[in-house]
Amino acid sequence: MKGLDESDIIKIIQNGIGNKNFVSEDVEQFNIGKRNIIVKVDTLVQSTDIPPKMTLAEAARKSIVACISDFAAKGVKPQFGIISLNLPKTISHSKIVEISRGIKRASDEFQIKILGGDTNEGQEIVFHVCVFGESDRIVPRKGAKSGDIVFATGLFGLTGVGLKSLIYKKKGRKEFVQKCQKAVLKPKPRLEFGLKGRKYFSAAMDSSDGLSTTLNEMAKQSKQKFVIDKIPTPKSVYEFAEQNKIDSMDLIFNTGEEYEFVFTAPKKYRDHIHKLASKLKTPVVQIGYVTKGKGVYLKGDKLVQIKDSGWRHFKK
Repeated sequence: MKGLDESDIIKIIQNGIGNKNFVSEDVEQFNIGKRNIIVKVDTLVQSTDIPPKMTLAEAARKSIVACISDFAAKGVKPQFGIISLNLPKTISHSKIVEISRGIKRASDEFQIKILGGDTNEGQEIVFHVCVFGESDRIVPRKGAKSGDIVFATGLFGLTGVGLKSLIYKKKGRKEFVQKCQKAVLKPKPRLEFGLKGRKYFSAAMDSSDGLSTTLNEMAKQSKQKFVIDKIPTPKSVYEFAEQNKIDSMDLIFNTGEEYEFVFTAPKKYRDHIHKLASKLKTPVVQIGYVTKGKGVYLKGDKLVQIKDSGWRHFKK
């Protein structure tokens, strides 16, 4: 019998609560009077989300980064946070201090006020983070139009290399591998670029579940075809993949954990986007274009479909 994956579970729950027309988005939004409240919930679990060499301070920060990255893609400023902690009964004083240090570092870095939360006892460490903001609108996943350009912040494949080296001890050029491990342990969401660039974006989505997932979800919701003609990755990723006999396309498109975001924009804004990226020192790569049709394709000698093979919880 086929096991349930994450999408199956979400559908069952949405149907169960009567929300059959649910459309996935990076954040949720609701109104209180005339105020449009934006909220994001994310969970970081020790056994599945904390790789070797990651300190608890880094893990605590990353649990908040996961929400901040979604706010960045939506062009919304995060303002408040609530954190629930699941902790083993035997956890030490020093580890609690380290967790608090990571939370403080993130709250200062992204200028959010932690209002409080909850603590509970369990078998392993779990961070459950909820971040709130307020905005008149979000940049949706579904806004891409035929003729738009597809951009990505940052480079992809680095976290794939970092995770392979941290978890499976795969080897590569020392300086490059250290850079990739840093991308995993200390991710940098592109919040300022998202806030200042949102006026140019027609659609956007966080890429933390993998580039293939992000591109396919945006294309599906926009009812358009995405053609990728430039893979946003350095040569060193291909060299690492070849050395370790790993599929480079899997590292680049399916690993996730980047906390970058993909966005589309009309051609008339291209120069404005590159100028803003240069000013903010944010790496932005033009990776393709939007056209009529459906699906996501990599353009080479011929078009090859890029299927959604990104990260899925419960995937067999």
